[in-house]
Amino acid sequence: MSTARQWGVVAAIVVVLGAGLAVGVQLGGRDFAQVRVGSPTPPFRAATLDGTARTKSIADYSGEVVLINLWATWCGPCVIEMPSIQRLYDRYREHGFKVVAIAVDDPGFEQRILDFVAEHELTFEILHEGSGRIEQQFQTQGIPATFLVGRDGRIRKFSLGAADWDSSANRAVVAQLLGVSEPAAP
Repeated sequence: MSTARQWGVVAAIVVVLGAGLAVGVQLGGRDFAQVRVGSPTPPFRAATLDGTARTKSIADYSGEVVLINLWATWCGPCVIEMPSIQRLYDRYREHGFKVVAIAVDDPGFEQRILDFVAEHELTFEILHEGSGRIEQQFQTQGIPATFLVGRDGRIRKFSLGAADWDSSANRAVVAQLLGVSEPAAP
């Protein structure tokens, strides 16, 4: 087989594979809008852990400044950043700031999540979504993945990996979104 013909076969295979992938994505229902800073927060549903079998969605936080954190009890970087998320929440909750930490632990680990929350004295809202769907909706490549959402429902900041959420830079962003002129005292 000649070199030109070999390259032709390779090109044809690439085209067929690319077309098959595109069709598979659309047929698989995974054709989500790209999630990035400035885009609307993806719709999601996650279970409350209060024993009522209720779920919450982004619509429940309409008009709020909210930090959405995808995390798990087994995730070391998630554990590291939780105290800074709690401090940020304590600093701004009186101004209407919300934190929604969505645990992505497997189904059946609800008690483990509740034990973690109690051990770390977390007072912000904790939800659970263990099917993997929320990671697909938010297009995350790992956890912790954190999205700061403005009152308009658009993502204003994104962080993948552990971050110091109570840093002066992050406090300034939250204060601006809340319309608070000075960072609030803890």
